[in-house]
Amino acid sequence: MRRFTTVLTVLLGIFPLTFGSWFLFSGHGAAAGFGIDPWPTGVAAGYFGVKGIRDIVTGLNILALFALGQRRATGVLMAISTLIPITDMIMVLSHGGTAATALGVHGLTALVMLVDVSLLLRERRTVEAVEAPQPVGAHS
Repeated sequence: MRRFTTVLTVLLGIFPLTFGSWFLFSGHGAAAGFGIDPWPTGVAAGYFGVKGIRDIVTGLNILALFALGQRRATGVLMAISTLIPITDMIMVLSHGGTAATALGVHGLTALVMLVDVSLLLRERRTVEAVEAPQPVGAHS
């Protein structure tokens, strides 16, 4: 189960890097999959960069803590970060987006994150096996 949790956590750290990059480099293209239409244009399109950086920093935070071996802290950070897809889901629903996109993209993301959080927070710490001291033989 620990290997599954590791893979899931790494994927949940990489996905925001991908989405964030899309929003930074192709804002209008990425916005189509978010669920709110139409997206801002002109000066207001600067929000693409805001969303992109938010996602990238979220992914980097998850990956950095995890790479440092802080599995429990990663779980706590991810639990808090679950507010992002939950809020995204609410925004899509309250701004004319479809329920399918709100629930299928953002709601499902929040659910998968919460599953990973529960797995990370339930893990037992692995204690390195310490060898027992060997008795010293009597010298003749």
